[in-house]
Amino acid sequence: MFQLFIEGGLWGMTLLTLELVGLLFAAWKAPAWVREIGSLALVSGAVCTLLGFSQAMGFVRMAGEVAFPVLAGGLRVACIPVIYGLLIQALSLVIRMAQKPRI
Repeated sequence: MFQLFIEGGLWGMTLLTLELVGLLFAAWKAPAWVREIGSLALVSGAVCTLLGFSQAMGFVRMAGEVAFPVLAGGLRVACIPVIYGLLIQALSLVIRMAQKPRI
């Protein structure tokens, strides 16, 4: 797991982890913020992924020809933050469902 954290980009993954901690804190102290923090994590993950795609395409442009396995590996690494953001969003939905009053 730590290897995925490093591969996903230190700044983006740290931001997403701070949002996860904020989500867990909000679930305990401020339940009204759970949905917003989950949505923020999803958007942050998408932005980090787009930045990763941009960086990968910049390297491809500088290198000229790139082997497909190298390109696929770069795209895999660029997708890590959005997957982490989606997991945080899913956790926020589960927390919201658990906090709803029973009928």
